[in-house]
Amino acid sequence: MESDGLREFVEHRPRLFALAYRMLGSASEAEDAVQETYLRWDATDRAQIRSAEAWLTTTLVNLCRSWLVSARARRERYVGPWLPEPVSTARGELGPLETIEEHELVSLALLTALERLTPVERAVFVLREAFGYAHREIADMLDVTEANSQQIFRRAGQHVREGRARFGIPAEQARELIDRFLKAACDGDIESLEQLLAADVSATADGGGVVKAARRQVHGSKHMARYLAGLLRLEVPGLELLVEEVNGAPAVVARSSGAPLLVVGIDVADSAIAALRLIANPEKLAYFARSSGSDGAIGALQGRRRRSL
Repeated sequence: MESDGLREFVEHRPRLFALAYRMLGSASEAEDAVQETYLRWDATDRAQIRSAEAWLTTTLVNLCRSWLVSARARRERYVGPWLPEPVSTARGELGPLETIEEHELVSLALLTALERLTPVERAVFVLREAFGYAHREIADMLDVTEANSQQIFRRAGQHVREGRARFGIPAEQARELIDRFLKAACDGDIESLEQLLAADVSATADGGGVVKAARRQVHGSKHMARYLAGLLRLEVPGLELLVEEVNGAPAVVARSSGAPLLVVGIDVADSAIAALRLIANPEKLAYFARSSGSDGAIGALQGRRRRSL
């Protein structure tokens, strides 16, 4: 039989996970942070707690702040580029995403940009921008002054905007563009691929030293077209390429017998593909594999020639 404390915690768990993921950029670490928060909740005298939401949020966000310090050291030793863990959002995993801004705030592009913030900057930005907390509430959670919270938020916003994802076309148009991109890549149609790519397009691959992946960004439409045509044309038994909703946007997912091998986040702007983020590290795909399935796909291309990263 569930205790009152457990029931109350379960009510808040989805929001806590969504907060921890935005703080850490890692779904697996977010799960650990939520579990640790529950252990602290279970061990405390809840009769003294006036607001469960405030206590749980404060505990979680400060736990994430501490973890980000050690995470930054680990990421400096990471093999190749580091990208956030992808999360399927087809079933509302990160909460309701009803506006363009809400989709952007969970995008792989923005989560990557958040990596340049300090832990306290990230906490203030996420609490204010994604969850709408007042600066007075944020100041209480983080043990700073209200004025300091406002200053930190302005500074964090400036840093994040430097690498902000570019949006420019409706979601349905983006999906149609990605379908055309997939077909051209799988057919090895380099000329059509070049026409779909922005002149300054870039691709970043995260294999984590586990899966062979480019350790430097690929730049330019000509180089990118050849790179992608070679990447997606090798036959692999049981492999299919799907377009699924990942981090609030259409993304390409390569699955072998249903298991994800590669997630490609795609930034679209001005009717062209502006950037790609290829996540192939199996550790980065573990949560995605557990929480997503091909029934969450919004489209698929199946053909004779396929390969994984």
